[in-house]
Amino acid sequence: MKAWSGACWWVFLLGVSLASRALPAPGELAQSARAPMPSSAPTASEHVILLHGLCRTSRSMAPMARALAAAGYTVHNVDYPSRTASIAELSERTLTAALAECAQAGATRIHFVTHSMGGILVRDYCARHGAPPRLGRVVMLGPPNQGSEVVDRLGGWWLFRRLNGPAGRELGTAPEATPNRLGPATFPVGVIAGNRSINWINSCFIRGADDGKVSVARTKLAGMADHIVVATAHPWMMKNAEVIRQTLAFLRDGKFVRDERVAR
Repeated sequence: MKAWSGACWWVFLLGVSLASRALPAPGELAQSARAPMPSSAPTASEHVILLHGLCRTSRSMAPMARALAAAGYTVHNVDYPSRTASIAELSERTLTAALAECAQAGATRIHFVTHSMGGILVRDYCARHGAPPRLGRVVMLGPPNQGSEVVDRLGGWWLFRRLNGPAGRELGTAPEATPNRLGPATFPVGVIAGNRSINWINSCFIRGADDGKVSVARTKLAGMADHIVVATAHPWMMKNAEVIRQTLAFLRDGKFVRDERVAR
């Protein structure tokens, strides 16, 4: 077989990586700073733990962190080594430390805002330990709550395993896959799905509307309080002004805002 050219190789990498490290869409990062703040600001004793997705870092959640801090929350933008261990190991280490930090800081209520696999870490922790004391609300951005067909198709490839690590291979759609073994939500959770894709290779594997990594349908979770679709792609969700607006609304009211800016 002919060796692929360098250009084709990078197209391939874009297609197989479950969590591509895409840059913000033009204007999205600037717009996020203009996201409207809640009408009644929380006190600083309300804390929010941010959990990034697979192959990302806390830097990807920085615009969300700034908006939440401006709204009055105490924010913990957590870094964790997403490619190094299983979902159970990651959730145990990461959430135990983050929750302890909140408790030591005097948090009276602890919320989570997660991107992609970060939401599965919260579900895994709660499935094994129950909802943490003082748990408030959880907003999940583009979570593979029922897995992703991308993992079904590419999870066995050595390059996928190398790029995404042990946790990435757990995110398929089979009944025994980790997201489908964790059960329904036992805490107030709102899910924001995207319906735009910049990754046509991944989207070829996914049924229905998708964000380039996860279908809109597979972001849904039994027992969730609310679900909404925003016109954005998976890698950019946490930087999107509308996603930030909806996140603030759910943390404040336990529901999303339905108006002309919401994707149909």
